[in-house]
Amino acid sequence: MIGFILTGHGDFSLGVKSAVDMVAGDQPAFKAVPFEGSQAATYGEDLRAAITEMREECEGVLVFCDLLGGTPFNQSMLISQDVDNVEVVAGTNLPMLIELVMTRSFANATLEEMAEQAVTVGQAGVCHKKLEPAGDDEDDEM
Repeated sequence: MIGFILTGHGDFSLGVKSAVDMVAGDQPAFKAVPFEGSQAATYGEDLRAAITEMREECEGVLVFCDLLGGTPFNQSMLISQDVDNVEVVAGTNLPMLIELVMTRSFANATLEEMAEQAVTVGQAGVCHKKLEPAGDDEDDEM
């Protein structure tokens, strides 16, 4: 199984993981590592420990970060250079995570393929919709 680490600024990782758990149920091999407040001083060590532990349990680890170029992303990239079979995806959103947790157990995808799928699904989950105001139909007569 591919393990998932979710990280980001503030409560991002905890909040998004809570939403994933609500929609898809509690997930095995899925851990949130927040970058916030008093934990910021030990964040790099905490993230490395979480990734290393997950890597010992799983054939690979996919790290999901909130923001390209932020501390969680930068630390994840540095760690991925030292720990084998670790891929990093930035710009994480809820549709991306739900799709991947629902398919990872039977997808038979490689770690890199899962990272590519995450990007594809994440991009598709971003859209702009607009509802037309009700009652603007000029053909309706009273």
